Amino acid sequence: MLTITDLHASVGDKPILKGLTLDVPAGEIHAIMGPNGAGKSTLANVLGGKPGYEVTGGSVMFRGQDLFALEPHERAAAGLFLGFQYPVEIPGVSNVQFLREALNAQRRSRDEAPLSGGEFLKLAKDKAGLLKMDMDMLKRQVNVGFSGGEKKRAEMVQMGILDPAFAVLDETDSGLDIDALRIVGAGINSIMRSPDKGVLLITHYQRLLDVVRPDKVSILAGGRIVETGGPELALRLEAEGYDSVMA
Repeated sequence: MLTITDLHASVGDKPILKGLTLDVPAGEIHAIMGPNGAGKSTLANVLGGKPGYEVTGGSVMFRGQDLFALEPHERAAAGLFLGFQYPVEIPGVSNVQFLREALNAQRRSRDEAPLSGGEFLKLAKDKAGLLKMDMDMLKRQVNVGFSGGEKKRAEMVQMGILDPAFAVLDETDSGLDIDALRIVGAGINSIMRSPDKGVLLITHYQRLLDVVRPDKVSILAGGRIVETGGPELALRLEAEGYDSVMA
């Protein structure tokens, strides 16, 4: 579903990704772990098409398409979702307004009929319920005045409503307390664990993986994937640290 081959990318004049190769087939949740500065967030931002990141080599194929031939909104319409490490605030725009416009824009790109207001509100209520989020929260401005945990839960509601084929989740567990972590992890499982979907889950901590239970775990260090294994690899990292495992 997502095939990354020898990917090189820079921020400014600084190379960050240095030959990263990774394949995530449909039906797989693949966790990426690595030390600070390894290139994890750069990978997420490059896949999402965030400005300021220059791809200097390699390729990424997504569902049979050249990902880099698509603009960010076209990547979203093709089924790619990017969960941010630091979700942004959008003053003056309610979550409900934002999400209905986003969903209907994607539906139009697929030649599907847009949802009516009533249809959308029913869908939003169902997805918010999965994340134990009150609908009153979705009527507020996007992430304005939200705590860190509320922003991450709202982002998972966004993912549920948009129903992507593939999600790149950049440190979704950041800022979550124990209860919120379980809710968000259960939401990821409910929304994305499917034979025809895939997830690239970037995290520092085993605690999220205890809930989501990835199929594979890779270590990203120095801009490359240096080791891939099963869930036991994350347990080794938790117990021994990066230096010991990579040595």
